Amino acid sequence: MTDDTKIREHFWKELAASPFLMVGLDGNHEHSLPMTAQLDKEADSAFWFYTSRDNRLAPGGPAMAQFAAKGHDLFACIHGTLVEEKDPAVIDRYWSKPVEAWYPGGRNDPSLLMLRFELGDAEIWQADMSIKGLFKMMTGQDVRSDMKGKHAEVAL
Repeated sequence: MTDDTKIREHFWKELAASPFLMVGLDGNHEHSLPMTAQLDKEADSAFWFYTSRDNRLAPGGPAMAQFAAKGHDLFACIHGTLVEEKDPAVIDRYWSKPVEAWYPGGRNDPSLLMLRFELGDAEIWQADMSIKGLFKMMTGQDVRSDMKGKHAEVAL
């Protein structure tokens, strides 16, 4: 298995454990928004977000998402395209009580919008958060050689 494949797999594992990202539209000067990704193990080229039709992401288009793993041992910047998901089966598949809490009208709330984030590419960084790695950093030792193979530019 290549380093890039390992890093990509580590990314998906960490995103599944904590599916929270900051998402913003390209070329837009508005701040990114925290969003919860709906993941599907069978769909490795997209994930989804529930939002509202008046959300600043609603127009869709080219977008960037930033991710930091819970343990701060993996970071990613993901480029892709936000597209309105119109398939009712997909919208229903991810519907849950936590999602419903955001939409007073339930599944048929007229403001409900589901966006599909069609994944393009990403830069992913892994950090050495072991005792040894932290000790080296805290004592000012050179950690650059330890980071070889811990960064990848990958297609998702």
